[in-house]
Amino acid sequence: MNTAGEDTALDRARDCLIRYGPPFVPFEIIRAQGAYIYDASGRAILDFTSGQMSAILGHSHPDIVAVVREQIGRLDHLYSTMLSEPVLGLAEALCELTPAGLDRVMLLSTGGESNDAAIRMAKMVSGGHEVVAFSHSWHGMTGAASAATYAAGRGGYGPPAVGAMAINAPNAYRPAFDGDWRAELAYGFDLVDRQSSGALAAFIAEPILSTGGVLDLPEGYLAVLRKYCSDRGMLLILDEAQTGLGRTGRTFAFERDGIVPDILTLSKTLGAGLPLAAVLTSEAIEAECHERGFLFYTTHISDPLPAAVGLKVLEVIAREQLVERAARMGDRLAAGLHDLQSRHECIGDVRGRGLLLGMEIVLDRKKKTPAPELGIRITEKCMELGLSMNIANLPGLASVFRIAPPLTISEEELDQGVAILDEAIGHETS
Repeated sequence: MNTAGEDTALDRARDCLIRYGPPFVPFEIIRAQGAYIYDASGRAILDFTSGQMSAILGHSHPDIVAVVREQIGRLDHLYSTMLSEPVLGLAEALCELTPAGLDRVMLLSTGGESNDAAIRMAKMVSGGHEVVAFSHSWHGMTGAASAATYAAGRGGYGPPAVGAMAINAPNAYRPAFDGDWRAELAYGFDLVDRQSSGALAAFIAEPILSTGGVLDLPEGYLAVLRKYCSDRGMLLILDEAQTGLGRTGRTFAFERDGIVPDILTLSKTLGAGLPLAAVLTSEAIEAECHERGFLFYTTHISDPLPAAVGLKVLEVIAREQLVERAARMGDRLAAGLHDLQSRHECIGDVRGRGLLLGMEIVLDRKKKTPAPELGIRITEKCMELGLSMNIANLPGLASVFRIAPPLTISEEELDQGVAILDEAIGHETS
């Protein structure tokens, strides 16, 4: 693909950047607006991942631009114990938005940081140190969050935190236990009980395991998981970095199952692309943590600038009815993907909720053989045709496109993305 500035951008990257994962895209992005990003040649690329699954309002939403300009000229950063109206306002708004039992808020910067704080709180309240997660989980790259991340990145860094354990993540497309998720969960906790030294602290889970292949926990799963945790004195932490604030067609994904976690973490979608995260828990848990000397003191805790952005994000979501819109547009997107599935044998499965959908690429539908090379070729062809896609090709995770466009995307843009995807698949499989 010939794109203006690609040699310069990659050469500069090679000369000065630490490589931190997948290869860099071979061209420079110079601006973004709405559902599109633009390269140095001015070419528009439809963004089907909302940046890093974060920009739920699209890029450069005028309300976000305005609040950043205003807030940075008034109050951007403070000493960590100083209070400001944006911080208090966002905390109050989050407490009003969440069900009873999530009544106290801490504002941080990233998802990994918020999960570290949540795990630290759970350990302090429970008195234990053992943390259980799913085998396909991704909770961040910081200390405790990294120890609870099993999708990738565990090799080469020495031992993780003591007490880290995993159970199998349910996968309706590739089921274990003949698809009986209750039996699978019971078996998982039997293994946990056998390994535990009697110091279980928490279970941390994503309602939809995104990096792990867009694995949607079956309806009712969280309620049963909640009971397993309660029976063992464990806290349930739900990581709604990608599913929170409307993306699944509900304000929070856990609402579908009628439960409330002990601790909820939010990040990506809360800042709509800017670094902002939150930890929410009950008044009782917060009080007990405080009495025991809880400490999580960071440079950018309770910063007013990102808090003002988060407050505006909640306002825009409510005003533009984006939760309901995500459900409606998600149905349209799912219908388009199922239509592609009916015409392309390489699409083995379509799954997910709202505007967080997965499309699994296989070599053989009957055998469900993963097709990572084909997935990469489709990804590259999509980019060439003007569509930014993301495929999870991590070892053991098959080949699953994670599709998460902005909640503000139009029907025409959604259809355009599906049409480009259709063309790319056709080109690479013909």
